Amino acid sequence: MSASALQNQLDQLTRGDTRQLQALAIIAQSVLDGDEPDLRPVLVEALASVVSQATGTPADRLEIGAMLGRLGDPRLHVPADPDYWIPVALEDGHDIAVGRHLVTTAEYQAWVDAGGYADDANWSSDGLAWRDGDDPSWAELAAPADVEHLVVPNQPVVGVTWYEAMAYARAMNTRLLTVAERRWVARGAAKRPYPWGAPFGDGNANTREEALGRPCAVGLYPSDRTPEGVTDLAGNVAEWLGESSGERRMLHPGSWVRPSMASWAKALEFFDPDTRSADLGFRLVRDN
Repeated sequence: MSASALQNQLDQLTRGDTRQLQALAIIAQSVLDGDEPDLRPVLVEALASVVSQATGTPADRLEIGAMLGRLGDPRLHVPADPDYWIPVALEDGHDIAVGRHLVTTAEYQAWVDAGGYADDANWSSDGLAWRDGDDPSWAELAAPADVEHLVVPNQPVVGVTWYEAMAYARAMNTRLLTVAERRWVARGAAKRPYPWGAPFGDGNANTREEALGRPCAVGLYPSDRTPEGVTDLAGNVAEWLGESSGERRMLHPGSWVRPSMASWAKALEFFDPDTRSADLGFRLVRDN
């Protein structure tokens, strides 16, 4: 098949019908298997369009998003890129830049592969003691085939401890959001209960009610996005925050595992810093 023939077919396949999107997934799998690599650029553009425009059902887009991640998602950036960041003016007038997306598997994996995880300079003293203890590293836990659906490149990285999140943030010369910052990012001056406003509604965020049963590609739910463009604040995966309460660390719990009640912008929970979960990741922030 030529690129022009594929483009003609894609024009028919991206209109939102479930059967059409399933056909698109079959074409994507063929390219992933190494057949007709010249079709990759056109296919990636089509998949990105489906993901960005909320074409089809969330279940349709879940598979399309995963295919896009494995082919190379053009929406993703790294902290060194200006497009990684969304500028936000806080209520007190302080300016910060917030990660457009949660830290992705691809982003975190690249840091691990480059030796960042092994670099002592990236860790606090407590984090270093934890890293050098008996617990397995994130890379060891992410390797088995039975967790492949949790480590898709364009999905949020999950299963990271607070120590690991902090080490990555330090390596990028950034930090994790505070409770107050995250609430302001999600609520804005309008004091929204959710990034899209109210009510919670259906199909707005990857929570337990959606029944996807796993994380999804970042930004897959266009409604779960602030007017400025910060995504996945209500659902997809929970988010470690930079603050502590005694020996425990704070996080926002909204995720694919939790019901919509956990998605409220003011929701807050406390966990031990060595906690790992298939629905727990993090986001970066930097001071401007």
